[in-house]
Amino acid sequence: MSTTTSIFTLQQSPAPDNSSQQVFTVALKPAPVPGHTHVHSATNDTEPAARDPHSFPTFDSTTLTDLTQPILYLPPLLSSLPERFPPAPAPNAEYPPLVTETRLPDIDPASLSLHKALHHFKPLNGDYAALPYEEAFNWAELELPEDDEREWYCVVFRSKRKAGSDSGPLYEADRKAHDEAVRNGGLIMYWYGIPDQKTGMNLATCIWQSRKHASAANSRPHHAEAMKLAASSYEVYDLERHVLRKAPGEQCVLIEPYRGGDVGW
Repeated sequence: MSTTTSIFTLQQSPAPDNSSQQVFTVALKPAPVPGHTHVHSATNDTEPAARDPHSFPTFDSTTLTDLTQPILYLPPLLSSLPERFPPAPAPNAEYPPLVTETRLPDIDPASLSLHKALHHFKPLNGDYAALPYEEAFNWAELELPEDDEREWYCVVFRSKRKAGSDSGPLYEADRKAHDEAVRNGGLIMYWYGIPDQKTGMNLATCIWQSRKHASAANSRPHHAEAMKLAASSYEVYDLERHVLRKAPGEQCVLIEPYRGGDVGW
């Protein structure tokens, strides 16, 4: 999956199997390029009301493209579980995640525990694009059963868009690549930020059940098309790879550098 860092509009759909989780159809929109002028309506001269930066953001054509106040809570996009799993209430009603319409074909027990923990995934502050991966998110707050032992493969995308680049075809290709990745299996979560208003840098990340799943996604047609379009759309596009590890006897997870070889299964 190309996993371009992006701004979304969201259309709510009925949850599968009458689940209480929020399911959204994702329509990708171009992220703003810092330094561009945004036109405001002359009919509204009042100051915007202060908002809680940790509250669930409103996804529309203005709130994430013309930021005047910080947004510290950007929800993870979790891949929907296979149909054989019974629907369960979202464990975090205050800050719910988003889930895909497309379902994973399979998931192992430890990855299911991680999937549940990732309902709480969020950045620690608004500087995530500049911070080391292990310091950017609330890893210490993600708890799994003590008996679980596993590792997962993480890919990080640090990017900066080219001024004036055509976003439409890229975002459509990325939408298809994401659906392709979930449908073919292995993609647990995709999280995307918003560009820093000063530097233009952004961060997105994927968590996979294994490195083999991520490598297989690279060869699929929609991913290949998205990567081809991304090459001409970004001024900066750097990839990092990490390992998310859960040791037996511990509840917490750790982020470690990827040093080669297979990860997960």
